[in-house]
Amino acid sequence: MKRLLSEFFTAETAWNVGFIEDHGRESGDPSITGLEYDSRKIKPGNIYFALPGLHTDGHRFIPNAIENGAAVIIHQDEVPEYREGIRYIRVKDSRSAMSPLSAAFYKNPSRKLTLIGVTGTEGKSTTVYLIYQLLQLAGKKAGFLSTVQYSDGKTENWNPEHQTTPEATAIHRLLAEMVSNGAEYGVIEASSHGLSPRTNRLGDVAFDVAVMTNVTHEHLEFHGTWEQYREDKANLFRALDRFDHLKKPAESPSPSFGVANADDPSAGFFAAATKHKTYTYSTRSNTADLSVDLISGGIRGNWYDVLIRETGETADIRDQLPGAFNAGNVLASLLVVSGLLSIPVKDLIPLVPQLKPVRGRMTVIQRGQPFDVFVDYAHTPSSFETIFPPLRERLGKTGGAQRGRIISLFGSAGERDTKKRSEQGRIAARWSDLIFLTDEDPRGENPMDILEEIAQGCEADQGCEADQGCEADQGCEADQGCEKRKRGENLYLIPNRSEAIRKAFSLARPGDMVLLLGKGHENSIIYAKETLVYDEIAEAEKALAEMGWNGA
Repeated sequence: MKRLLSEFFTAETAWNVGFIEDHGRESGDPSITGLEYDSRKIKPGNIYFALPGLHTDGHRFIPNAIENGAAVIIHQDEVPEYREGIRYIRVKDSRSAMSPLSAAFYKNPSRKLTLIGVTGTEGKSTTVYLIYQLLQLAGKKAGFLSTVQYSDGKTENWNPEHQTTPEATAIHRLLAEMVSNGAEYGVIEASSHGLSPRTNRLGDVAFDVAVMTNVTHEHLEFHGTWEQYREDKANLFRALDRFDHLKKPAESPSPSFGVANADDPSAGFFAAATKHKTYTYSTRSNTADLSVDLISGGIRGNWYDVLIRETGETADIRDQLPGAFNAGNVLASLLVVSGLLSIPVKDLIPLVPQLKPVRGRMTVIQRGQPFDVFVDYAHTPSSFETIFPPLRERLGKTGGAQRGRIISLFGSAGERDTKKRSEQGRIAARWSDLIFLTDEDPRGENPMDILEEIAQGCEADQGCEADQGCEADQGCEADQGCEKRKRGENLYLIPNRSEAIRKAFSLARPGDMVLLLGKGHENSIIYAKETLVYDEIAEAEKALAEMGWNGA
């Protein structure tokens, strides 16, 4: 795409970006070829956004951007020199300015799509992917963006970044590609970072539907408090009202609405953030618009009855998704597509068995080994609370003289919420028999320091209360989390993730369950001075092959 700067940098855009001054206007009206905030990726004719950062400042790299062909520099700080032939546009906040300028450059693509945003601490990527699939199965052309994958409305690709919601330049570029490829709908995973006014990544995305899966403990290193974390997430629901007047009926024929998990205490808070109706779903009660009545299943799929409040009907659902927790994600998806297409939920249910799981979400690794191996992205205390209990229950039902053990392997991200680390350790110790602490993405932190913080929770006295997994029907054996973890016996700190996996596999016995948590779909491990290419599924398969397990 090429556009003259004057075509999209109008008086309205200038107002939206927080315009202060324009230096070099006499140099002409440059033809803009793209938008970038990384000086190394600049190509001739690009606009370069000089962003203040955590470790460095983009203003330092303005000369590099110009050398690579930047035609326009967007900056918030004063610059030491103005080069002839370059437009320098100063704004109040260059990061915030990326959103309205990107929207303007790409001709406001979000206003030409019916857009669904999905936010929450867990379940976002899966719910995005399920909505996308369900729309396609219903005969609609759609695109999507999630932590794991994205589609431009034509092809599906793996997301190479560790960012749930990328910067505004990438979001609006992808939305423009969806429009160009004839997509009618777009589904966007909306992180708390992306919804925060501090980044403004989603500030100019015109959403039609907002979905909230849950809100627990995450990203306090950025938001400061849980209350602010929730407040920022609720901006997705507020966007439904903010963009009402910008959507033409022909471009967005469906009325805006929200969808919220009634089992989460914050459901009412999100519903109150918009004037539009919010539909609810529940896996614990029968008071929501869609409620699970009875559920059974597990790793390879679930069977459940769903009560449809509007009609009073009960419908049977069979899915092919690993883990009973996915029932809630399916219900959210049914509500969204039913509301958008005006198709009764009961008529969409026959499509559910065709829905595919997300890679790296309770992915089964089976090479003929006598123990189970699962790869999952779980990396928060609440996600640990979700996955461990049903797996313990599953092992308890297998019978036999020797009960299978849970062997969990995980870490915690560097330069992120530190308060959750000991809590991760405490929960894992409650449910696991053996624990391996290893690198996730240490970034600039010392890897062993992170593992030691997690270990504090593992080594804490777990007590033996009923709500900690030591109920009468489970017994209260020492290997069920009712004792402190002991290093070298049932707790291992091994920073090298590949080495940790091999050690865990070497200690696994027939009937055990090994959980590789925290990396899921990701394709690298980030350290202070390097980023290692890494694929958890491939690494697990390689380790099993080295042990002689090569079968399917």
